[in-house]
Amino acid sequence: MSDQKNFLRFTGAQRFEHWVMFASFTLLGLTGVPQKFAGDRWAETMIALMGGIEQVRLLHHWSAAVMALGSIYHVVVLAYKVYVQRVRWTMFPRFDDVIDALDVIRYNLGLTKEFPKFDRFNFGEKFEYWAFVWGAVVMGLTGFMMWNPINAARFMPGDLIPAAKAAHGGEALLAILAILIWHFYNVHFKMFNQSMFTGKMSEHEMEEEHGLELERIKRGKADPRPAPDVVKQRERAFIPVAVIFSAVMIVAFYLFVGYEETAITTVPRNAAQVQAYVPVTPTPTPRAPVASATTASVSALKPMPADHAGRATCLACHQALPKPKMPDDHKGRGDTTCTACHKVGTAPMLGGATPAAPPASGGIKVLPASHAGRTICQACHETGVAGPKNPADHAGRTDATCVACHKLP
Repeated sequence: MSDQKNFLRFTGAQRFEHWVMFASFTLLGLTGVPQKFAGDRWAETMIALMGGIEQVRLLHHWSAAVMALGSIYHVVVLAYKVYVQRVRWTMFPRFDDVIDALDVIRYNLGLTKEFPKFDRFNFGEKFEYWAFVWGAVVMGLTGFMMWNPINAARFMPGDLIPAAKAAHGGEALLAILAILIWHFYNVHFKMFNQSMFTGKMSEHEMEEEHGLELERIKRGKADPRPAPDVVKQRERAFIPVAVIFSAVMIVAFYLFVGYEETAITTVPRNAAQVQAYVPVTPTPTPRAPVASATTASVSALKPMPADHAGRATCLACHQALPKPKMPDDHKGRGDTTCTACHKVGTAPMLGGATPAAPPASGGIKVLPASHAGRTICQACHETGVAGPKNPADHAGRTDATCVACHKLP
């Protein structure tokens, strides 16, 4: 076995790219899943262990930035291989992949004894690759929408923000489960594939996993490389375009992630802990005050000292006039609140005082003469020159308050 021939499977650059993506994907999962299930005890424990929600979000954003930059690098490398080196599109799906998948099903069901031979990448590996590409696009777009929600809402309906959150979390869970269940099984449990560690695969492993590629290598028909002068000629056209593309993408990415400041950085931190959620409860109905022993026989509502039937503007007298003026602690109260404590009628007052009997006619006192067309009451009644003078307790009253008690016949 020590003399068994090994074949190059992955270059150092490819393995480095894989491990960078592995690190960023792992950190994205560790910091993203607890945020999706924030509020659950296990998620809150993970967030606390990683330094709090702000630290978790910062790590998540940095990991996303690494994956985005890695994706830009991957696109440039693929373009170089396709345009400059003219390699075969071994990762591109073909109709043969459908036939291979059906043959594997037939083999597993015992319908055939011949296991299909695969090229450089089998149908399962192609599916994993394109699923990763699809997931990176979906999670990248939805992630940037949540990273810059205010600017995203300027160019699209605001309802897409929560939709992006749902799609981002759902696609992330699907990707994590695909890696843990499918990818780990194929490369670690079914057969421990060391090619991503060493870059090489043994001849026996090549026969089992990539028989068609092994046959092509043995026949000397591996991917041919163009002549050096042809490579240089193509590079002169490719490199400037690749540099400009990379620079534009990196600058655009930098401007995008730093364009909007969210509330996390703009709102001052509050050291005090506050309750973020308060359940809605009905407003309790205030209870009537309990009468003390000295006032047990008195009504809870203080009765008015005179018949005020028909009067609705309490403050016209009790706020503007010096007597009877409402207490200082009644300031700011409106007419509609008076009857909450004061009852219209002639019931005994607190302290035992009894109001005077109302006039026989009841209601507002009728003026003794025709005052039709007269609006300036105090011109006569304040001085007493042309009519009865105001009583002493009417001092300071204005024309606007007269009709509150006196009614024209």
